[in-house]
Parts: sequence; structure tokens; C-alpha cells
Amino acid sequence: MPHPAGSDLGLEAVLVKRLAQYTLEVSLRCAPGATVILTGPSGSGKTTALRCLAGLEPIDGGRIRFNGGCWDDAATGRHTHPRDRGIGFLSQEYALFPHMTLRQNIRFALHGPGDSAELLEAVGIGHLAHQRPHQISGGERQRAALCQTLASRPRLLLLDEPFSALDMENRRLLREMLRHAQAESQLAIVQVTHDLAEALSVPAQIVALRQGREDAGWLNRQKALLMDDLHRLQETRQEVQQESQAAEPISA
Repeated sequence: MPHPAGSDLGLEAVLVKRLAQYTLEVSLRCAPGATVILTGPSGSGKTTALRCLAGLEPIDGGRIRFNGGCWDDAATGRHTHPRDRGIGFLSQEYALFPHMTLRQNIRFALHGPGDSAELLEAVGIGHLAHQRPHQISGGERQRAALCQTLASRPRLLLLDEPFSALDMENRRLLREMLRHAQAESQLAIVQVTHDLAEALSVPAQIVALRQGREDAGWLNRQKALLMDDLHRLQETRQEVQQESQAAEPISA
């Protein structure tokens, strides 16, 4: 189970980052075993927030702490190198080595005991273990990249649109894999998604960003639009069923 909110374990971040059009200002807390989902319109600062947490972008203000230790502090100039944070970062670029097979990519990332073949089988691409990234589809690369990220046994998992290239069936498969890994290792997860239905399908704190600031009003409007779409879908389904029944021949 996730640790209490008052614990100093997990992630505690106050991010201030000056961008061209606005300043990103957001506070995040994520206990071990918990998930925070960042959503919002394109260009609202979601990926920038992940990059700051990963140490790939310097913060202009605030601080980032994890499990009681300080990674970044703008006031003192403290900055911990990304490789020393023990994070897994699945970006939209899928950082697979092009000259390696999928199995070799997973083996390279493995920390401690683990089976690369087992990981690939878990996401339905075990039969592609000896293929290189350019020989498989975008969705298959996305699944392989998630395996690679989990193989490093991170303490904090940062996911940028992890299911965007996947169909519904494979989304469910990967969500289940993530839930298992999270429960087993008490992973703290911060995930970015544009898909509100996806965000609402997992137990998580949802933070909506708009122009770099938290905007609960935007989130409520999107929920209302989603409910309207679901209502229309239900109406369409009923109409199709009625038309199908009307077209059935009447037996003598």
C-alpha cells in the first residue's frame, strides 16, 4: 500500500521553470506505490515537468526531494545528475539502442535478477526478441521501451504518453503489467496523458495543467465533455440495436 501523505518517502517537488510563453509552477507529491497523472492541453508544461523531475531540465525555482534526499534546490544550486536519481523515464522517443535486438536492449538495462524474455512475453512481444527496433511497429517499440524502463528497477517511474501507440487490448495488458510492477516494488509513478478516459481508469491523483498552472476548472470541463460523449455513444448503440431488431424477418 502507498505510504501516508505525511511521510517523507516518495516524491515531493515544487517546480518553477520559465518557458517562452509562460512560467511552469506546480507542486507534486507522490508516495511509494502511488500514481500521479498529469493531463491538460498540448503545450501546458506536462512533459517539461517530467524532464525537470528526471534532471534533464534545470529548475529556475523550487526544489525536488525523493525519499528524504534532495535532488534539486534552486536556492542553493544543488543538482543531482539524472543517472544518480534511480529513475526510469519512458519518453515519446523510445530510447532503444538501434543496433541491439529487443532482448539485448532489455538485458543491457537489467539491474539485479531478471529475465529479458519473460518481460517481453509479459507484454505480448516475446516472439520479437531477436528483432531490432527498426524492424517492428511503433506500438511494439513502445512496449519494448516500457520493458527496458522497468528492467532498470527504478525507484521513480516517469511515463510520457506510455500507451499512445497502442490499441485498447494492449493498453489493458500494459496497465496490468504496470500495476503488478508498482505493487511489487512500491514504485512511485508520474504519468503524462492527454487521454482523460485513461487517466480516470486508474487509481491516481490527477493534476490538470494549463499554461503551466494547475487548473481544476479545465479538468471538470473535460470530464463533462467525456460524460456527454459516453451518453451519445450509448444513444447510438441503442439506435443501432433498434434498427437491427426492426430489420429482423418476422417468423411465421
